[in-house]
Amino acid sequence: MMILKPYKGKTPTLDESAHAFEGAILIGDVTLKKDVGVWYNATLRGDMAPIFIDEGANVQDNAVIHTDTDQPTHIGKRVTIGHSAIVHAATVNDDSLIGMGSIILNGATVEENGFVAAGAIVPPGKTVKSKTLVAGNPAREIKTLNDNDIQGIKDNGEAYIELLKAHNK
Repeated sequence: MMILKPYKGKTPTLDESAHAFEGAILIGDVTLKKDVGVWYNATLRGDMAPIFIDEGANVQDNAVIHTDTDQPTHIGKRVTIGHSAIVHAATVNDDSLIGMGSIILNGATVEENGFVAAGAIVPPGKTVKSKTLVAGNPAREIKTLNDNDIQGIKDNGEAYIELLKAHNK
């Protein structure tokens, strides 16, 4: 069973079409918009600032989303946060993909159509440019994404919306 836990008068709010799966924990000031999926054992802890996850985003198994004092986390539309990734007090804009096991640190921004490779570490305050793949520790630009790459990211986001609906039948 998922856990929705109030903290200091703030209770997680979920659109009726959003869903957090078994083992997921949502604490405090967390907002999930339409068709957001928070998968098994993910933790979203909005105890130091708000967490906002926009329409169609998915937070996969074992991912951690947190904030810092007065530093919220914002996840845009149709973003994929891969298995066991960490997003900490950062912004990930629409149609981006955060690979499995990657870490996005305080004040970092992933621009629209950004791609953070599995295992990459995006340092505090770094910006991942739109239509760019970054990898490594610290994350560095690997390539500019082409139209097929960008469509693949969008298709992945759409597939997770359909998977969310299939799991909830």
